[in-house]
Amino acid sequence: MIYDRSTGDKIFDLCNNLFMVLVIMVMIFPMAHVISVSLSDGQEVTKGGFFLYPRGFNLVGYQTVFKDPMLVRSYGNTILYSVLGTVVTLVFTCLTAYPLSIKGYKLKKVTTIYLTITMFLSGGMIPTYLLIRRLHLINTVTVMVLPFCVSVYNCILFRTFFQGIPPSLRESAMIDGAGETRILFQIIMPLSKAILATIGLFTLVGKWNDWFSALIYLTEEERYPVQMILRKVLFNVSSLKDMDEATRSMLRINKVTPQNIQMAVIVIVILPIMCVYPFLQKYFVKGVLVGTIKG
Repeated sequence: MIYDRSTGDKIFDLCNNLFMVLVIMVMIFPMAHVISVSLSDGQEVTKGGFFLYPRGFNLVGYQTVFKDPMLVRSYGNTILYSVLGTVVTLVFTCLTAYPLSIKGYKLKKVTTIYLTITMFLSGGMIPTYLLIRRLHLINTVTVMVLPFCVSVYNCILFRTFFQGIPPSLRESAMIDGAGETRILFQIIMPLSKAILATIGLFTLVGKWNDWFSALIYLTEEERYPVQMILRKVLFNVSSLKDMDEATRSMLRINKVTPQNIQMAVIVIVILPIMCVYPFLQKYFVKGVLVGTIKG
């Protein structure tokens, strides 16, 4: 249907487009600066200013970063913590939310009230640390994956999404002899790709960027995630003095600055998330808005 747009509509669209362009610029320019500095010559970097493109192409910053065996090891740790943590979070959240979506579940109200209380009351950092230490989880892979894997907010979103699936599917499966576990993993979860992808990406990003848990619960550098290495590089610009003589000589010859290395580490850390996001973006509208469509 074609209709004439009013002057107010045209003005609104123009202002909306200008605002979105401004938002895009605010988001793209810092990223362009980081990438450009990481690829620029050290002499150009020392001059300062804002970089929209590399000035004097140079990859020595990346070469220096990847020569550090600790970075490669921490990168593998981060991938392990992120992937395993995301899978555990999705599975445990589904196991918690599925019974709450069934009308005949007798403890539904009591469980919902109990879970809601935990959203406002928590034990705090010190009791949590003492509990984790008592469970002998300090300095283990489990401590980066298991604690806080179930969020009440995510449970509510999953419960709401599950309630939108026709109950007749569950009833038909039970008539055919399927148990609750099989119904959840073979019927309900395959139909919940939108909410799984949305919460999964949020969880993946959170696990990937998590450095505070490693700072508190990990004591061995061999188990550090890459965020801890990034933190060390960003807050210790003078760390170049700890490098061996060959590395320092190479940096002087190629005129690389600490800023090159810092920006290179940032790019290396955020690149995987940037690659994953476009593939899951199409699920966002349906997955994120599920809680607002049906309460």
